[in-house]
Amino acid sequence: MEKTYKINGMSCAACAARVEKAAVKTDGVQSASVNFATEKLTVSFDEHIAAPESIQRAIAGAGYELILERDEKGADGDRIGKRREIRVLWIKFAVAAAFSIPLLYFAMGPMLSWWNVPVPDFMEPMKHPLAYAIVQLCLTAPIVAVGYRFYAVGYKAIWKRSPNMDSLIAIGTTAAFVYSVYSLIRIAAADMMTEVGMTAAHEAVENLYFETAGVVITLILLGKTLEAVSKGKTGEAIKRLMGLAPKTATVIREDREAEIPIGDVRVGDVLIVRPGEKIPVDGVVTEGATAIDESMLTGESIPVDKKAGDKVFAASLNKNGLIRFRAEKVGADTALAQIIKLVEDAQGSKAPIAKIADAVAGRFVPIVFGIAVAAFGLWMIFGGDLPGGKLSFSLTVFVCVLVIACPCALGLATPTAIMVGTGVGAKYGILIKGGEALETTHKVRTVVFDKTGTITAGKPEVTDVIPRAVFGGGARRESADGERKMRLLQIAASAEKGSEHPLGEAIVRAAERESLSFLPIGDFEAITGFGISVTVGGEKVLIGNKKLMDSRGIAVDGFSERADALAGEGKTSMYIAVNGESAGLVAVADVVKPSSAEAIRALQGMGVETAMLTGDNRRTAEAIAKQVGITRVLSEVLPEDKANEIKKLQAEGKKVAMVGDGINDAPALAQADIGIAIGSGTDVAMESADIVLMRSDLNDVPTAILLSRRTIRNIKQNLFWAFGYNTAGIPIAAGLLYALGAGLLLNPIFAAAAMSLSSVSVLLNALRLRFFKVKGKK
Repeated sequence: MEKTYKINGMSCAACAARVEKAAVKTDGVQSASVNFATEKLTVSFDEHIAAPESIQRAIAGAGYELILERDEKGADGDRIGKRREIRVLWIKFAVAAAFSIPLLYFAMGPMLSWWNVPVPDFMEPMKHPLAYAIVQLCLTAPIVAVGYRFYAVGYKAIWKRSPNMDSLIAIGTTAAFVYSVYSLIRIAAADMMTEVGMTAAHEAVENLYFETAGVVITLILLGKTLEAVSKGKTGEAIKRLMGLAPKTATVIREDREAEIPIGDVRVGDVLIVRPGEKIPVDGVVTEGATAIDESMLTGESIPVDKKAGDKVFAASLNKNGLIRFRAEKVGADTALAQIIKLVEDAQGSKAPIAKIADAVAGRFVPIVFGIAVAAFGLWMIFGGDLPGGKLSFSLTVFVCVLVIACPCALGLATPTAIMVGTGVGAKYGILIKGGEALETTHKVRTVVFDKTGTITAGKPEVTDVIPRAVFGGGARRESADGERKMRLLQIAASAEKGSEHPLGEAIVRAAERESLSFLPIGDFEAITGFGISVTVGGEKVLIGNKKLMDSRGIAVDGFSERADALAGEGKTSMYIAVNGESAGLVAVADVVKPSSAEAIRALQGMGVETAMLTGDNRRTAEAIAKQVGITRVLSEVLPEDKANEIKKLQAEGKKVAMVGDGINDAPALAQADIGIAIGSGTDVAMESADIVLMRSDLNDVPTAILLSRRTIRNIKQNLFWAFGYNTAGIPIAAGLLYALGAGLLLNPIFAAAAMSLSSVSVLLNALRLRFFKVKGKK
């Protein structure tokens, strides 16, 4: 079984790697993946060998906490906890900053030559070296206390032989603090009464590094605070989705209305929803009619008319009518809950591109420790005459290397972009099922569309009504062509009224849209393979193919050529005869969706090849393909062979996406590199797909590919910055520029500022994806 758990105590990507390693070592665990951005572990294990409690113990042994069950507040509790964490971080930063500002001012004393210039009276005693050092110690101690977590977690991680970023900070600032205390003791021990002792004290003052420890902790607290705020923003899509559902519902219990919490609604309950209220759960309308805004599900802003028998979905908005409906899906089974779970799972998943960063992050901290120690030793041995002395210079280098290193940027580079990208997709009604799907989509160069229900509406409609000028009861000329068409449609619809054939149903729907009355019928006879024979309003009517007309000796005159032309457009023609004479043609076709041609043009403009896969005959298939601009047609393909056609395209070296909606599309959706299911399709198709389009708008296909391209580009930018920052920053911190003769040595304070900003910059870059826009869409 596969489970996802919240992990507490992680501070960087190295922690995430350690948690993964601890989980995988547990007997029965097959795989484990930690998303540092969401702080969640997804683990797959054999429930007969491993139990969640054993995984929890393994994680605890590594120094972290696995939360087995959410509290009763669920996701709301998580959000409240995150807000509380951010508030505490801001308070800690404010306290640290309040002490750091005067600490930094005092630390600049030697640079400002305090000993030789007038200062305010209250600061005059500070000119005494011992007083000067003690004041700095007193200002630094509260900052270290506020940042105690870095030391508690950092040293514990070292003890567990799994050092992390907190360990780097703890050792670096401890080294600065301890060396400063040592210098303070030297000042106190100096003979203050002699000029020699005073000179020694002044020299020792220059070796105080209290401000390094204090200001570094303050800046890192600022970085952690901004990081927490930014990470909170990356999950805004989930927050928005969760906020859609109403908290209460009005149900009919014992013939009375009762308002109850949403969690108490049961399947089978009858609920009332008034205008302006949200639908609380999924169900079927039993009474009333209304228009419902389902944009939260589909992204389509136009309200959908609902009447008895129609489905309604949780969190959609009732616009203008009172309805009663029967609850069919509640709690975690509603469409909204399923969407939220799908987006959460996607945001918690990893993309293959993250593997490099994960591999580096797992070994990063020990490598940095090694570099810091090596730099310290090399400068001590080979440094020669260094500013401030060898020990002071080497210690500065040691602290700088430890502080500037940032595994966080590596750990956040990929998951934050995936979180924002999948969240943006959800806003557009595009549900991407994971990081791997998001990454693979940007490589797609061929998109294969199923025809029926995907490119076309999937429901035949009347496209042409072509009457003969003279028919019905004798020779008489109709006054207008429109009247002749309506008369022919009325006769055909009356004849097909009792038919269950899709083409007959299309004719009946067309007549209903025109508000035509149905004539009385009798003597109905279905002629298999040919059509029907029926009496309509006292007249004998035949409707069917040319074979039916030929078998009854009815001349179709010029209609045969017209039918052939319509067939070339992908339309099916039905001949109609009244009282033994040809009366006209009615053409029916599965009409192309308005968005199909536009979507295919957009894909072709992006350099993506398009193809159509269908079981229809080649003539019909090519007619539909011509309408929408597809040049590659795979026709007369049996459902069981659709997956093989996808394999053939993949054998050409192409990354292939398949777009479909039916059960028969499921094998092809699974075979394709990326399966894209239309939201109006079957559950099986959506289960097999990597991406689900909540609307039936094919324009969402190029949108999904464009979003994937933008997200992967963002990830690459993040990784370039994270690797580039550490690759350049660590050598500079180790004193490379000084060694090359530039005479520059990085101050630990600037190293801390750079480290804090590195992870924040990665997060801010990922958040730019929130401004992803598609022309003409909201």
